[in-house]
Parts: sequence; structure tokens; C-alpha cells
Amino acid sequence: MPELPEVETTRLGLLPRLQHRTLTRIVVRNPRLRWPVPADLETRLGGLTLKGVDRRGKYLLFDFGAITQIVHLGMSGSLRLAGPDEPAALHDHVDWLFDDGSTLRLRDPRRFGAVLWTDDVTRHPLLAHLGPEPLTPAFDAAYLHAQCQRRSAAIKQVIMDAQMVVGVGNIYASESLFHAGIRPATAARRLSRPACARLVTAIQQVLTAAIAAGGSSLRDYVASDGELGYFQLQTHVYDREGLPCKTCSTPIRRIVQGQRASFYCSTCQH
Repeated sequence: MPELPEVETTRLGLLPRLQHRTLTRIVVRNPRLRWPVPADLETRLGGLTLKGVDRRGKYLLFDFGAITQIVHLGMSGSLRLAGPDEPAALHDHVDWLFDDGSTLRLRDPRRFGAVLWTDDVTRHPLLAHLGPEPLTPAFDAAYLHAQCQRRSAAIKQVIMDAQMVVGVGNIYASESLFHAGIRPATAARRLSRPACARLVTAIQQVLTAAIAAGGSSLRDYVASDGELGYFQLQTHVYDREGLPCKTCSTPIRRIVQGQRASFYCSTCQH
């Protein structure tokens, strides 16, 4: 599933190519995504100029001025710039055509993604209750510690809660907890303020490194230029069950939390 670094990589790839371009046409081949593609999408956006591409958690926000288009990549979606004569494939559900000949194409084999529009980003139900962005000053040790004090759930599940902080997916949660020296099953309310400070720093460093590497090399994910990311090749614990810890050589352990696999080192993480 594309997570924050993959979505940010996509945003950074699309922005210089599409900013200030005018949308001339939208082709919807299959409107049956997680939520139906609005029938009035082209009526609302056609003829408008793209002012910028922002991101809120895993949602891409295409700023057309008074109207913002919301795109979510779901479980297996990707956005890429298609060639001028490139035919649409089976799972290419939506095309956006711009005045310079560029075609932005949404591919979503599982159709769990979304293409919507809003005239008020702050009040849209998909966005209104999201927590702070992890790479901004709003996400700091004081904030995380205060949130943890009210929660008895395992810390890995807490940092994956988008209402607490956005964009910390499964891979990045396991990696961040390793770098912070915290076991994933530790009750959140047991974390001290220094432990929260270590975890905030680790989350920010892991996400920044993943963005720099182009996201994770998940099977279905490609960046806007069609290239896979390579962060998964650098993981310390994720998907390394039984392999030696890169720090202390202890075999990496795997547990299941909330139907998701968690990986940790029993020596480096306490």
C-alpha cells in the first residue's frame, strides 16, 4: 500500500511537470473506485489551471484554486505521466489531459483508491480529523507524550493511527521503533518523555530517508516516472524475521498486531 513517502515521492515528481498547466479534459474509464468518481468532475475542473500539488497524509491534493481535487492511491494505485500515444491498460481508470499534451494517468488494479473534489479542504470528512504531519513542528515530543498518556494500546498501533499522526505506515512504524529502541508491543502510556523524543526523531529520520530513496519497493508501487522505490532494501527489522539484527546479530522477531506483522530486535528494543 502506498504510504506517506510513496505519496510524497509521487507529489514531488508531478509538481514540476504539471504546475501552472491548464486541465483540458478528464477521461473516466471506470468510475467504480472506493467511492464513485463524481460525475461532475470534469465540469468542476475542466479549464482550470493547476496551482500546485499538496499532500495531507496519504491524500494528494491538486489545487485548482476554488476547487481541490483529492486523490488517494488506495492499496495498489499509482499516478504516472503517460506518453502521448500510450494506450490505456486494463486498470488505467482515469486520465487527466493538460494543455501542453501531458497526460496524468491513474492505475488502480484493486480499485480501492479515490478521485474526489472539494471546495473546502479543511472540512472534507476524509481530511478534517487527520492528525499532524510527522515532518512538521506540530509533531514533537510534547505532543506525542501527551497523546500516549491517554492511550493503553501498543505504541506501534498508536503511531499508525492517522488521527494521532498521519502517514506512519507499517514498514515505517517498525523501522522507527527499532531506531528509537522501543518494542512495538509496549503500552503507549508507559513511554517517558525522553522515549517519545527518541521516537519522534526516529519517525522523522526514517520518513525523510524513505522519501529520499523514493519510497518502498512494494510490488504495486511505482513513482510518477515509473521507477520503483528502494527504501525496503535498507530496512533494519521489517520483513527480516529470523535474520540477524544489523546492530547486535540477535535474530529478528515477528509478532502480529492488529492483523499486521511487526518486526523487532529483542536486544536493541526494550
